[in-house]
Amino acid sequence: MMNFDYEKLKTVGRTSAKALSYAQSAISPDKKLSDIAADIEKYIEEQGFSQSFPVNLSIDNEAAHYTPTFNDQRTVGKDSVIKIDLGARKDTYLTDCAATVCVGSGDNRLYEASAKALNNAISLVRSGRKVNEIGREIEKTAVSYGFKPIRNLGGHGIGEHELHADIFIPNFDNGDNTALAEGSVIAIEPFLTTGIGQVIEGDHLQIFQAISDRMPRSLEAREAFSIINSEFSTYPFAMRWLIKSMGGAEFRARKAVAELLQIGDLEPFPVLVEKTGGIVAQAEKTLIVTKDSCEIVT
Repeated sequence: MMNFDYEKLKTVGRTSAKALSYAQSAISPDKKLSDIAADIEKYIEEQGFSQSFPVNLSIDNEAAHYTPTFNDQRTVGKDSVIKIDLGARKDTYLTDCAATVCVGSGDNRLYEASAKALNNAISLVRSGRKVNEIGREIEKTAVSYGFKPIRNLGGHGIGEHELHADIFIPNFDNGDNTALAEGSVIAIEPFLTTGIGQVIEGDHLQIFQAISDRMPRSLEAREAFSIINSEFSTYPFAMRWLIKSMGGAEFRARKAVAELLQIGDLEPFPVLVEKTGGIVAQAEKTLIVTKDSCEIVT
């Protein structure tokens, strides 16, 4: 990766790791998800960094992409499994990490299995390692605990400006013999479940990303378009961020986003839920692939 500043990436990674630790300590029963997300995002910003993407706080059968709504009243359940997925960004460098918190009698074995699967997968990483071999190890660990990996989610490459870059790292042996390259940056991301191991899109939609620059027609859409370009660029953003930047005008912001989606300016990221309602746990770290091993960044 020519001219890639690994030291800057590591600085970003350290902040992401600290933010994840802070986030885990912020989870408690009956606390509003909106307050938790705001606290985490404020923590990252106070360290002098931006967000790679909106904080995800996905509960129980939700695997990913739940971020609170504007004035969200949803709270942490007394017995729940919460996935915290977050990342810090500095200039064009960004990282990604996640952990699971089991509240009350939430399934701790599922959490333990996801953490173990991540550690076992990391132990295999080196230049030349095939991605299906990593997936095989994740699935082996999941099955040893009596769970299944989610087959249509997985890890990914990370590049400058890009949270999900060229390579996909499966959570099972999918037959892909693509080899990891020395110097590449990847995120390994086991998702394990008590269900059948497949996610589908749910109804909750609060995360978007600009993918085009077609000029919208309405005034509110033009205002939103300008804010998105100046404040979020091409990085994922939350609807609540946009509403706040539009002075709290929730109806206008939602109308603007609907128009931007219709003309193809935005890509939506709906919440992903386990197809059979199975509980989901997640663990994730960002790594630099080295000749004989890897360096953990987050």
